[in-house]
Parts: sequence; structure tokens; C-alpha cells
Amino acid sequence: MVTGRLWSPCFTPVHLNSKNDLTIDQSHLNQNADHLPIPRRRWLIASLLGFGVFVNYLDRVNISVSQQALHDAFGVSTITFGYLLSAYSWTYAAMQLPSGVLLDRFGVRKVGCISTLLWSIASFCSAAASGIGSFFVARLLLGIGEAPTFPGNSKAVGYWFPDRERSLATAFFDSAAKLGPALGVPIVGIFLLHFGWRWSFAATALTSLVYLALFYWLYRNPSEDRKLSDAERQFIVRGGAQPESAGKSKKGASILYLLNQRKLVGLVLGSAAYNYTFYLLLTWLPSYLSTALHVNLRDSVLYSSVPWIFAALTDFIIGGWMVNELIRRGFDSSRVRQIVLVLGTALGTGILGAALAHTPTAAIFWITISIGGLAAAAPVGWSIPSLISPAGSVGRMGGILNFGNQLSAIAAPIITGYVASATRSFAWAFAAATLFLLVGIGGYVFLLGRIEPIPDPA
Repeated sequence: MVTGRLWSPCFTPVHLNSKNDLTIDQSHLNQNADHLPIPRRRWLIASLLGFGVFVNYLDRVNISVSQQALHDAFGVSTITFGYLLSAYSWTYAAMQLPSGVLLDRFGVRKVGCISTLLWSIASFCSAAASGIGSFFVARLLLGIGEAPTFPGNSKAVGYWFPDRERSLATAFFDSAAKLGPALGVPIVGIFLLHFGWRWSFAATALTSLVYLALFYWLYRNPSEDRKLSDAERQFIVRGGAQPESAGKSKKGASILYLLNQRKLVGLVLGSAAYNYTFYLLLTWLPSYLSTALHVNLRDSVLYSSVPWIFAALTDFIIGGWMVNELIRRGFDSSRVRQIVLVLGTALGTGILGAALAHTPTAAIFWITISIGGLAAAAPVGWSIPSLISPAGSVGRMGGILNFGNQLSAIAAPIITGYVASATRSFAWAFAAATLFLLVGIGGYVFLLGRIEPIPDPA
């Protein structure tokens, strides 16, 4: 009997076998499937994580615009205000390594729900504080609650996204860290001016509860999400997503093993340098404008939003979309990410220009250049733990990375408070941030090197 090849009316190749049975050419169907549009539930998850970070940063910036109100209520001095600004970061830093272990052990959803509930309670406690002591304790609780956010998001992105989309997915939540101050500073400022500082904290607490409800309702790992299509699931897996079973089937690399990896040391140095400048501006920018450049409160919160809006755009467009597009077009993924990391951090040294500025316009220009460059590098940096971690260790590596970040977040407000109080100027504080950024660039170039997986421990 003759064996031949026929074409079906829908142009799907079929074969006529020796028994006169028609068989469908499965390889052709698979090729066609590769060209079909892939559903986008993963981007809903990325948007959800972004909203969570946006709420985080509303919680963080509400204190930065409340200096005068807290001084009137509790007699807070400049140095004491520096400690209040950093109090959140003390517990946030202390909980980074435990958060990484908890995330690898219990998963993103369980840890995320509990942590969001804690930070909501902390915001309510801030609103109800009766003195500096109780306000300080509320900020410590806020740090505990928000500690798992970035390591958890990094772990979730590793599960939900193929390698080539990870920078853009990370930009969804990292750009929210800039959008939070961009919108949060003026919004909180308006609340403060019209309703008082207590209501500004209560409003962020209520917003946190909204996010808790959304996270509980929407977030699942891909294997547990019933609304994730088979086509999208296969696209994610084939693209190199982190296997969900890694943390369950293997203990993962120990924290000591990870700390001995030069790639991680370089990544932590670069990221900590970024976070020092980021938190200097996040916590002190409104006060810098009002005290050093004599801008009134209403105008200072409007001025403050300009650099953060620009940073949100460079974060998403350059650090997210452009990196994703270049990798998709076949450029070397490691080289693309390294160039954006180094150039973005180099632009961050523009903060030195603000040290020499004598007008609000000049200061905002240089600060915008600085935070815009750093923001472009940030999502690339946060995508790296899921790209270089040994199996089952993304949470730990994310925790180590954010621990280094939060040491900077603790130091920046306190050092700046002392320097501003002693010198009546922010110039030396900006110069110190510039030196740290140069160290960070060295970490990226000489220690992190090529972005590729660290070997599993023997």
C-alpha cells in the first residue's frame, strides 16, 4: 500500500500510513502552538506584587513628610528624627535572613499574608501613638511586617517568569518603589495639611488591608493556580523558570556557602550603595528642600515628587522593558544586564551635583539624574538572585541581598541627620553617598562579573 502525505482543509499536515489511517503531524501542531498568543496571567501576578510594593512605600514615606508635625506633637529634634526614620530598617534588616529561610520553607503565599497583616497593624499603631516611644515601637513592627516583601517578590518572579522576562517582571514591583514616593509624598502631604498626621498613617493602614485581601484572593504559585492555562504554564517552564519543587526536594545552599561566593558579595556591595542614596533621598528630601533651600512644606512635597516620577519611568522603561527587549532580540543577557547596572549606578553619582546646588531647580535636576540612573539599574539587580542562585536558595539569597540593602537604609538617615545637624548643610552627606556608589560600581565590575548560576554545593 502506498504511503503518502496529504493536507487537511485547515492546512494541518496529515500522514496516510500503511493501514490507510490518517495520523496528525504533531510536530507541526507544536510549531503552530509556539506561535499562538500566550495568555498573560503572569503579568496580573506582577501587577499584584507591584501594588504591594507601592503600599509598602506609602508606609515608608509618610514619616518623611511628617517631621514638623512630629516635632509639634512630641518635640522631635533633627537627630531624633534621623533615628525615627531609620527605626523601621533595624527590624527590617534583622528579619531579612530569617525571611529568606521562611520563604524557602513555607512559600510566598503563607509568608506574604502574615507579613501584610503585621504591617497593616503597625500602620494603625503609628496613627494611635501617644508618644515617641510608642511611635518608635510601631516603626519597628512595620519593619518586621515588610521584611519578606522583596525577597518574596524575587522568589515569586522566579516561579512565574522565564529568564528573558524577569527584568521586566521585576520592574513591575521595583518601579512601584519609586512610584510610591512620587505619588505618596504629595498625597500624604495633602492628608497631613488637611486632616493631620494621624489620619495620614491611618489611610496607609487601610490601603494595606486592601492589598492583603487582594493578595490572599489572587496569589498562588503557578502549579496551584487553577486559572493559569496549560499554554502559559508550558511557556513559563520552557523559558527557564525556577522549579517550585527545588525548595522542597533540596535544602538549598547554606547561608555560609552563599556568603563565600564572590558574585553575591559584588551584588550586595552594588545594591547596598544604591540603597544608601535611595534612602537618603527617600527619608530626607522634603526636609532638605525645606531647611537647606527654604522651600515651604506644600512646595517641597511637590518638588519631591519630580525625581520619583522620573525614576519610576526609567525603572520600568530602561531597567524593565528595554533590558527585556534587548535580550529577546538575541543580545547577550549577561552583558546587557551588566551594562545597565554599571551605567545606572554611575549616573547615581549625579547626587554630587546637588551638593553644590544653590537653587531648588538645580538641586532637583541633579537629584533627578541620580535617582533616575539608580532606578534603571534596580530591577536588573533584583532579578539577579533568581538567575544566579543555586537550586532552592532564591529566598536565602534575596534575604542576604536585602540585609545588605537595609544596613545602608539604617545608616543613611542617621548619618545624614548628624551631618546636617553638625554642618547645617547636606553637601557632605551627598558626597559620602557618591563615594559609596563608586565602591558599588567596583563590586559589580570586579566581583559580580558574568551573570550566571552559582554552582550547587557539593
